[in-house]
Amino acid sequence: MTSAFLKAEWRKLAMANYVVDPAVLLPYLPKHTELDLWNGRCYVSLVGFMFLNTRIKGIKVPLHVNFEEVNLRFYVRYNDAGEWKRGVVFISEIVPKPALSFVANTIYGEHYETMSMRHEWQENEQTRLVEYSWKKNNHWNTFQVTADLQSTDMEAGSEEEFITEHFWGYTKRKKGFTSEYGVEHPRWQVYPVQSYHIDADFEELYGTDFAFLQQEIPVSVLLAEGSEIIVRKGRRL
Repeated sequence: MTSAFLKAEWRKLAMANYVVDPAVLLPYLPKHTELDLWNGRCYVSLVGFMFLNTRIKGIKVPLHVNFEEVNLRFYVRYNDAGEWKRGVVFISEIVPKPALSFVANTIYGEHYETMSMRHEWQENEQTRLVEYSWKKNNHWNTFQVTADLQSTDMEAGSEEEFITEHFWGYTKRKKGFTSEYGVEHPRWQVYPVQSYHIDADFEELYGTDFAFLQQEIPVSVLLAEGSEIIVRKGRRL
């Protein structure tokens, strides 16, 4: 097991899940991996959440401890000597601090961008509201979820389990190889979603390959509580 690079909490993860044609994702597929399907369907997810209590190699960096992230990701698997590892590939990851983007892009070869971001968490007697917003070219994009107050366990074999339990990250590096890193966290609980609102310019944010998501309706929207997490140091496949 490799050493821990980052420890933090991921909290209030809003996830909008779209079924897409696998051909859209093939140009982004890292070498040695293949698309991971659920019930024959290929997914892309828009995910917003909070990083809390973040420590890089055990150190809290001032002004970089608590912050928002929004990412667009899809799901893959890798056959490691007969063992299937289920992981994610990120099309884009958006954070509010340039130092975060620099470290992630330099060390992991990821696709981070820095934008102004904000979030809102509200509770009343009946509902929980979670909202993430990020600004590009003077346009604020928003992902808002309204859910029940009480969280519940996920069912084994469910779509929720598929979306939330991919414990590896795979990155297509510029030099043609693939890097792998492990992510550890316990099984999450989810809040039943009552309604959602997405106002995002997918073409402006993610390019022409994903402009079609502007017209698509998610097949599901999840809100997971999250937990403490560990990101392990990466390796080259």
